[in-house]
This record gives sequence, structure tokens and C-alpha cells, in this order.
Amino acid sequence: MSSQQAIEHAAALLSEGKHLDSAAACGAILAREPRNAAAAHLMGLALKGTGDLAQGEQWLRFSIQLESKRAEFHANLANLLRTQQKYSAAEEAYRTALQLLPEYPSAHRGLALTLDDLGRPAEAEAECRTLLARDPSDAEAWTILGMALAHRGLEVEAESAYRRAISLHPDNPVAHHNLGALLVKLERPEALQALETASALGATGYETAYNLGRAALNEGDLDGAESGFARAVELQPTNVEAQMTLARVRYMRGDPGFARALVTAVKANRENVRLQHLLGRLLWRAGQLPEAEAFLRDLLTRKGPNAGVQATLSAVLLEQGRLKEAETLALEAAAARPKDQAVLLNLVTILIARGAAEDAMPLITVQLLRSPASQAWLAYEATASRLLGTDRYRELYDYDRFVRVFDLERRPGWSSMDELNRALAATLNDRHRFSKHPLDQTLRNGTQTSRSLLSDPDPAVRAILKAFDEPIEEYRRSLGAAPDHPLSRWNTGAAQFTGAWSVRLQRNGYHVDHFHPDGMLSSAYYVEVPEETQDPVLRSGWIKFGEPRYPVPGLVPERFVQPKPGRLVLFPSYMWHGTNPIYGPETRLTIAFDMRPERWAQSP
Repeated sequence: MSSQQAIEHAAALLSEGKHLDSAAACGAILAREPRNAAAAHLMGLALKGTGDLAQGEQWLRFSIQLESKRAEFHANLANLLRTQQKYSAAEEAYRTALQLLPEYPSAHRGLALTLDDLGRPAEAEAECRTLLARDPSDAEAWTILGMALAHRGLEVEAESAYRRAISLHPDNPVAHHNLGALLVKLERPEALQALETASALGATGYETAYNLGRAALNEGDLDGAESGFARAVELQPTNVEAQMTLARVRYMRGDPGFARALVTAVKANRENVRLQHLLGRLLWRAGQLPEAEAFLRDLLTRKGPNAGVQATLSAVLLEQGRLKEAETLALEAAAARPKDQAVLLNLVTILIARGAAEDAMPLITVQLLRSPASQAWLAYEATASRLLGTDRYRELYDYDRFVRVFDLERRPGWSSMDELNRALAATLNDRHRFSKHPLDQTLRNGTQTSRSLLSDPDPAVRAILKAFDEPIEEYRRSLGAAPDHPLSRWNTGAAQFTGAWSVRLQRNGYHVDHFHPDGMLSSAYYVEVPEETQDPVLRSGWIKFGEPRYPVPGLVPERFVQPKPGRLVLFPSYMWHGTNPIYGPETRLTIAFDMRPERWAQSP
């Protein structure tokens, strides 16, 4: 057999997926001809196929040393580098391939994917557009273009690109999956069909399973959601996102063993600190404080100091009222990660709970210089200012100006607000599928809808969201756009909702005091309220303002608003607010939303 025949045989074995046999055939050639570039390159590809990426890379680089002008050699090296997540090196190799062969479609596609991996979707889009200008029927280029557009936030254009790819190549599982993932994000019901098609075409990996879970959750199919997330965890047991999502769903379904999959993974991966830390966080969020403390202390003993773990343990101790111990750990975490917002916020929370505003304020001031629109830091600035007795508190918490109450009037198409609220109640009660509050939020003894109301097609939901427009605009007009206040300074341009959901409080249900980090303006709209809310002395179920999350001597609520059906309350997202519990059997049904002006995206 000639050398050329031997190389063709090795290439055939490689194409059949017989990677070890191909590597052996290449080895035989190289034993006779140590500088045979084609055999060295095939050896690299075969080793890549076996999973030995390091050896594969060495052989590919050796083949390039032997014949540096082969564009496909550089492109195949780039493919392997991208597999190893060596994105910068992959970009360089793709560009070398394209210098040697400018019209090399697969190298252009690989470069576009790599640019997207590097967080440069605009450049990835340009690369795809170049390809499509040459060949508009390139389905793979349309798929990559959809990814780049989606990462740029251009969802409509991304959907169009994916659908174009599917029209050109109906059996492309990647295009169907990516379309489904996009539709899941947009909370569109067609997502499930797209993902099921992708699965039927062979896309049965982690991403498909996880997105199938998300799609089912959006549709209120809790069995389907749990099944999808459980499959995702089965495929990638150490994936923190999948484990966390599965645990959340099981917790809200009232499953006492909500973290069992995570516990199994933790036992099998004792060296995986991120996974271990997640279990500690979930135990804390579930209110299992002694268990969380013991687990986190054991983790620190086994693995040594870790700022994230120390911060979580300090939060557990804070929850138990052990403020001095909590502060010690929080200071250690902040010293290790002085620029970590979450770690610093945890330290400031503890300092405020201790009443040490003079120690907290310098930290708050520095963070506000970095992030002047941060609702979290504004909330703590207000609280620290209140403790220090400065005028800044009243500037931020001017209740008469910033807490506004609107009793909505009849909407077009509805005979009265009572009729609209009855329709809303019927729809929203159907949307409340869970039996328990979310694992990591401030709701207690109640449930929250899993799907954003912004994409809900129900006529009553659409009507009430539309009804909010006028109060929002009135609030914004009265607010003005003065540049010297952290609320009004961003109050320019069109407004946009960032989220909308429904909460149903049950017996002993309430909201822990909190703020909304993702808004500028937040809300509470009352659909149904219990009879007990009419008592002005007990104030059951009333919304309250000004009291921080953890008790601070002297910092009591300063403003209460009585809930009434048809009433909308608007207030700054940074303003601490919570609710008094309801005690009777009747439920309290509300809608809440956050919004921001478009100018928010341009904030420093």
C-alpha cells in the first residue's frame, strides 16, 4: 500500500468514527515517514476524536510546522482550540486560515462562532453577513447569525434568521433548538414545539433538556418542567444552574426532598466547591439554618478560606441574630474580594443591622460612585443616612412625593373595575400552579406565578397592564427629570417593563422587607384582598415602607398603604417595603411589576 493509499485509508477510518483505528493507521505511516504532514494532521484529528485534545493539538501544530500554507490545517487547529475554549488562540488560527484561503466557508463560520464566544456578537454578525452575501442559502450561517443577533438583544431579527435557516435545512436540529431557546426566553408557547422537533432530530443533550424544562414551566406544566430539569441534571450533575433550577421547582412544589439530586452530586464531588457552596446556599434559603451553618463550616474546614462561602455563612449567622460572628466572617470575605458587589453588600447589610452606619457609609459611597443607578446601594444609603440623622434620608424617602396611590377607573371593554378584577382573579388563580413560595425570594406563605405576565395573552391581563400606563406617566410627570436626584435623573425617554408577576398570599402570608434590584419604579396592584385588611388598627396585609430587611433598633415602618381591589401603588424600586401578614383563610391576590426608562441602559 502506497503512502497515499495509507493516508486515504486512515482518513476513511476517521470519517467512519473509528478514531483509534485511524490513529493506529497514522502511526504506522509516521513510523516510516516521520515528517508526513498529512499523516501528522490526521493523527491530530483522530486523537481529538478519542478525546485526547492535548495530544491532538500537539499533532495538529506539528503538521502546520511541516506545511504552514495549508488553510485547512489552521482551520482544524482552530476548531480544536475552540473545543478547548481557547477562544483567542482559535480566532488567530481561523484568521490565518482565511488569509491563506479568503473564501473558506467553514473557517468563516468557525470565526463567527468564536467571535460570539468572545462576547463580540456584532463582529460575529458581520462575518455571517459576509458569508451570506456570497451564498444566501447557507443554512449554517443563518443559524450562527441568529445566535449573534440574539446575543445583541435583537430577538425579532434572531427569530427571523433561525426560521430562514430552518426553511433552508428543515432537519437542522441546532436551528430548531436555538429557535426554541429564543422563544423560551420570550415566553412564547411555540417554544415547546421547536424544542421537541430539535429533540426528535437528535438534539438530546443538556441544553435541549434544560430548555424543555423552561418551556414547560412557562406553560404551567410542572411535571414537564421537573422532568426536563431532572434530565438536564442527569446529563450534567455538576452543572450549578441546572441543579439550582431543579431544586427551586421541587421546593415550590412542596417536595421536602427538593435538593436530593444536588445532595447526591455533592457527595460524589467533594472537591467541587461551587457545587458544595450551592447546597449551603439552598439550605439557607430554605430556612434550614443549623444545617446550612454546619455544612458551610465543614466546607471551609475541608477546603480552606473562600470569600463566597464565608459571605454565605455570615448571612446564615445574621439570619440567626449572631451579628458579631457574622461581621467577622463578612470582613474576611470583603478583604479577600474587595471589588465583589455581592460580598460587599453582605457586609453592609450586617453593619446596618448592627446600627454601624458610620462604618457602612464609606463602603456605600464608593459603590454608588461606581454604580449610581444601583437600587441596592441606594436602599442602604437611605438606611445609613436615617441612622446618621442626615437630610439625605428624606431626599431619598420622601413618602409624600414618591409613594403614590392610584385607584383605577373602569377600562374600555369592561363594565367596571370589579368585572375586570373578577376576570383577573380567575386567570391569575389558574396561573398559580405551585404550592409553596419561591426558594430565594422574600415571599412567605404564598405562591408566585412562574411566567411573566408581560407575555400572557389573556384579555384581562392585557387590559390591566394597559391600565397601568396612565398612572406611570402621571407619576413620571410629577417626578420630573432633575439631574441631582438618583430617581429623577434617569426619568427621561420611553418607559419599559422589566418584569410583571402575580403573588397570592395565604394564611400567615407576607413579604419580608426588601427592595427591587431590577427596576427604577416598582408597584403593587390589588386584585382581591381579605376582609381583614379593612381594619385600620391591625393593618393586616397592608404594604409598609421604610423598614430594612433585618431589625435595626428605632427603624420602624414610616408609611402604610391599605390594599383595596383596583388600587395601584407606585414607589421607587430602592425603597424598602414589605407587608404585614394576613391571618385568616382568605387570600390576597396582587400583581407587581418593575419598570425602567430606556435611558437606564446608558447609565454609567
